[in-house]
Amino acid sequence: MKKTVIKGRNYYPHSNGGGLVAETAAVSRTAYIGPNARVHKKATVSGHAKVYEYAEVSDYVLISDNAQVFGNAKVWDNAKVCGHAEVFGNAKVWDNAQVFGNAKVSGDACVFGHAEVWDAEISGNAQISGDVEISGDAKVFGHARVWDNAEVSGYAKVSGNAK
Repeated sequence: MKKTVIKGRNYYPHSNGGGLVAETAAVSRTAYIGPNARVHKKATVSGHAKVYEYAEVSDYVLISDNAQVFGNAKVWDNAKVCGHAEVFGNAKVWDNAQVFGNAKVSGDACVFGHAEVWDAEISGNAQISGDVEISGDAKVFGHARVWDNAEVSGYAKVSGNAK
């Protein structure tokens, strides 16, 4: 296995996909790390999770089950992406945020703080932060902002420049 050094850290190509995995990260053999994707620091990718295209996961992130992180998406800090959740496009998930179930975070959307998104869609330039819960078939999109202790659920839609 050929070693690649990035910023003084050793990376190795993953056996399932060939993407670069830091020697300090934990990636299961059943996970897929695409050829242009990177898994940094102490990130964990387990189960049948996929990280591909130009996506990057870092720090103490957990990507598990059948979750997918792809496009130019980035997930870092202590964030979790689990179940059948997808984070893609230029989306970013960080801090202690959790995206799970059948949730989708896409476009230039940001999910951070202690936010929890499950079975819902976040897209466009939406920002979700704080102790927010977005669930059910809820959709937050456009330039909408949801923060603090808000809950958005069911078939609710938050869009445009709503705050």
